[in-house]
Amino acid sequence: MPQHVNGGCVCGALKYSVTVDSLDDARTSLCHCSSCRKAFGTNFGLTTKIPLDGFHYESGHPRTFKQDNGVVREFCENCGAFICEYGEQAADKFRYIMWGTFDDPQVFPPKGEFFGKERQPWMPEIPGVFHKDEIKN
Repeated sequence: MPQHVNGGCVCGALKYSVTVDSLDDARTSLCHCSSCRKAFGTNFGLTTKIPLDGFHYESGHPRTFKQDNGVVREFCENCGAFICEYGEQAADKFRYIMWGTFDDPQVFPPKGEFFGKERQPWMPEIPGVFHKDEIKN
């Protein structure tokens, strides 16, 4: 049975829905790379990979920003909340949704960590998930 999860920005102007056949079809990953640190303003980025056909904006229209490396980030033009991102190769396949924007983010627990060598010393490794130090293109 399809699972529906909602989310949105801080001010409520931008709302979205996610539909997956199973909650296991979504992949939440914690990334410690320098790009994620800059984008999230923290020492890591936590995103949930959702197939493009399962992600829809219900209200509002996102603004977009394309980085020099080709990654596109979508955000609320009113409050600035970062909603999702995707690279050129994933643009017609997936969206990487910012985990904290889900109304109930706990339904998508982390399944993996990337760039663990760049993890800050105070941050513990997540036990029992996939770990990869590099992403191969």
